[in-house]
Amino acid sequence: MKRVVFCDFDGTITAVETFAGMLKDFAPQLSVQLMPEIYAMRLTLREGVRRMLESIPSSRYPEILAYVQQQTTRPGLEELLDFLDERDVPFIVVSGGLLGMVEAVLSRAGKSGQSLLERVAAIYAVDVDISSDFLRVLSEFEGDTELVSKVKVMARHPAEEQIAIGDSVTDLNMALAASVVFARDRLSQYLEERHHPYIQWHDFFDVREQLSQWWRDEG
Repeated sequence: MKRVVFCDFDGTITAVETFAGMLKDFAPQLSVQLMPEIYAMRLTLREGVRRMLESIPSSRYPEILAYVQQQTTRPGLEELLDFLDERDVPFIVVSGGLLGMVEAVLSRAGKSGQSLLERVAAIYAVDVDISSDFLRVLSEFEGDTELVSKVKVMARHPAEEQIAIGDSVTDLNMALAASVVFARDRLSQYLEERHHPYIQWHDFFDVREQLSQWWRDEG
């Protein structure tokens, strides 16, 4: 494969951090305690997110899905997908959040009447078992520090050019492994601290414009 795009979900596809917001609402005490430690990278995502998720009663899972229904997507996503489709470049969603939340947002019909869920090549995210009293985390791609190792996911889709789009700590390892990084918010800060190059972006129109310019210049 020549090119592939890997895109985060929470705070990237969605206009706000839906997963972090959900944890603040559904695991308020632990989120106050653990989220600053995660952002400061003193606590791994694998440990911190698992502790928060597994403190939530399974009976509240429908409320979690309802919570995300009203979240808006960042402008330009469909236009970026149109651009990538024309060039046969897969768009893969890789989230450190819940699969159910990702699917709930992407299952909405887009401007063309087709759901965004049908337009992405694949989705990788954290699943949960709701058969017990409390949520139980399930993840096929668990890593040393992450519930979803985005670098492991990238390894399943090798390409000459791997493009990453993200916004926060869950995207750092993916960004460091990618050929090209579009970063905003906390991810920009983490990359600057590591003197790692990235392209600042605000919406998906920015991403489309930059990729269009590069690929046009390549001929």
